[in-house]
Formats: sequence, structure tokens, C-alpha cells
Amino acid sequence: MIKKISNIVIKQLLTVSGAITGIAILFISIFLFKEGIGFFNSPAVEKGYSLYVHASNPINELSSKEIKEIFDSEITNWKTVGGNDEAIKIFRIDEIFQKYSEEELGKDYQLLPEKLGEEIKSDKNIIAYIPQKYAPTLTKGIKVLHIKHLTLSDFFLGKEWLPTATPSPLFGVMPLFLGTLLVSILAIIFALPLGLGVAIYLSELANEKIRKLLKPIIELLSGIPSVVYGFFGLVVLSPLVQKTFHLSVGETALTGSLILAIMALPTIISVAEDAMRNTPRAMREASLALGATQWQTIYKVVIPYAKSGISAAVVLGIGRAIGETMAVLMVTGNAAVMPTSIFNSVRTIPATIAAELGEAPAGGTHYQALFLLGCVLFLITMVFSIIAEIISKKKNY
Repeated sequence: MIKKISNIVIKQLLTVSGAITGIAILFISIFLFKEGIGFFNSPAVEKGYSLYVHASNPINELSSKEIKEIFDSEITNWKTVGGNDEAIKIFRIDEIFQKYSEEELGKDYQLLPEKLGEEIKSDKNIIAYIPQKYAPTLTKGIKVLHIKHLTLSDFFLGKEWLPTATPSPLFGVMPLFLGTLLVSILAIIFALPLGLGVAIYLSELANEKIRKLLKPIIELLSGIPSVVYGFFGLVVLSPLVQKTFHLSVGETALTGSLILAIMALPTIISVAEDAMRNTPRAMREASLALGATQWQTIYKVVIPYAKSGISAAVVLGIGRAIGETMAVLMVTGNAAVMPTSIFNSVRTIPATIAAELGEAPAGGTHYQALFLLGCVLFLITMVFSIIAEIISKKKNY
């Protein structure tokens, strides 16, 4: 009776535990996507600011890229953005304090909106970046530009990640996405041959004493904190890469991929070795009985039989590489630029989230953009996890 009751209690506890875990994951996912989707309701300029032009200016709205290029003096004529063939005059609020004294602006800057309005009305080619707190009255000679909301193309196809740029921060994810893929793919290219070689050795060649010694050591590598790998990469690998390839700095995509390759090895070795050891002994003996050598048995019988497990090991290794944060942050140079070479400094999506989330104002556009990066990373890792699950369940023939 007591045994029956204990079994029921244990079953209920396990059911409740699974339900709580599932609900927690669901709520985390909802929160992540809720915060991230809010990014597309944000204006292209910093919150609390607006852009003003002369009322005669035919331009009524600008995109984030156009605003950035205007204030960086890359666009200097209104004709480029569909206006008149006139030179653009950029005006920032700091300039008003150079023109008027504090007395002229009044107590607590009461006259500041009026002075700003006069400045805008005085030049038909002006574009003024002004806090909404001191917004000039929209009289006959002034109009406020309509600022487009950030779009899917701004985020997913943008080639610049400048979240603190003014007046229009840029949140192009392409350099971060490509940096993540470059580092992860290189890491798997480096880790896969070595990982499979060690897995074959442990499964087919090593005696039981050596296997029992090496297996725990390899699995211990997965328990080492990533920051320790990062220090190793910074102190050992980075100078080595710099000297070997005669680079100005050693913090590159190549250095990051080498560190990730080392970190992915335990996963690849363990999963692949387990898959190979599950090959039935009868298949090995049949191959040897037919005259095949040990090496022929390995690559014509064992590896084909274990191909689903080996494939799952590769996919799980890629997933580990894509999701890694601290080690990559320390050794890749942390530069959010479009990568053109493995010797460039890059920045990955996890490293960006870790580096910037603490500085992003809660609820702001930058904060929401980082959550959206989290959504992208969540989807990427979920896809690789599903692929690994599908591959691992495939039957061996």
C-alpha cells in the first residue's frame, strides 16, 4: 500500500515538475518575443527628439538611413532625398546657446522654443534636431518631419549596428549575423576532423584502460567556465595568431573560431563516440570475417552505421558554438562590422547582447533591439536543436 502511494506521489511530482518547466519556457519565450517585437513600433530617431524643417520644404518624411547620412554629411543636398536642389543646413540645439546668452533665453529657458522657432523660420534649407521638451510652436514657417518607424529591412538587412548614433541610431543585424555564422562555421571546420578522430580512437582503437582515463578528461572540458577559455584565447591564441599571420591585432574571427572549436570538441567527441560504440558487435565481426581490415571495418561499417549519431554531434557542436558568449566576446575584437576575411575583428549576436544590455535604457529602442537579437538567436538554436533531434532519431541501415 505504501509503495503504491509513493509511486503515485512520485508520478504526480514528476508531472508537476514537467508542467512547471514547460510553462516557464513558454513564459520566457512570450516575454522575449513581446519585448523584441516592440522594436518595430519605434521611430527612427531617438525617443524624446524630433526633426523640424522650414514649412516650404517639400520633404515630409525621412527614413533612418537618410537621417543618418544627412547628419553624417554623406547627403548634403535636399535633391538626394527628393527635395529641392539646395544645400542642407544641419542645426543642433547646442548652436542656440552659442548665439544667445542665458538671460536672452529667459529663466528656465522659457524663451528657448521661441528662439528655436525663429532659427528654423530664418532658413528654408535647415533641418533641426531638437528635444520635444523645447519644441517650437508649429507656426506658418515651421513643420515637423514625419519619422518612419523602423522596419524589418532596417533590422534584418541593415549593414550597420550603431545603437548610440544620433539623431538616428542604426540597428542593422547583418554584421552580427554574419559574424556569428563565420565564427561558428570555422569552429566546426576545425573541430569536426579532430573530434571524429578522437571519437574513432576511443571507440575502436583504444584499450579499455586508456579509454577510461581519456573519456572523463574529455568530458571535463565541457565543465570548464567559458571565461577561462576566453582568458586562454586572449593570452595564448591571440598573440599566436597575430605573430603567425603578421596582423596588427590578434583578436579576430579566426581566434574566436579556434576557441569555439576547443569548446565544441567534448560535445562532438562524446556524442560521436557513443554512436560508434552502439554499432552491433556482430557487424564488426562479420566485416572482419569477410577479410576486411580494421580500418576498412571502421570507415565502411562503423561510421556508416553511426552516421545519424555523428551528424547529431556536428549539429549540437554548431549549436554550442552559436550560443557561446563570454569567450567569443573576449577574443574576436568585438567590432560590429561586415566581415570580409577571417582575419577581421567581428562581433557575434550573443556577445552583443552581453556587452550592451546593461547599458541599454529599459523599454528603449536599443533595449528592444537587443531582445529582438535574442529572438533571432532563439530561433537559430531551436532550428539546430530540431535538426539534431530529427537526425538522431533516424534509423541506421
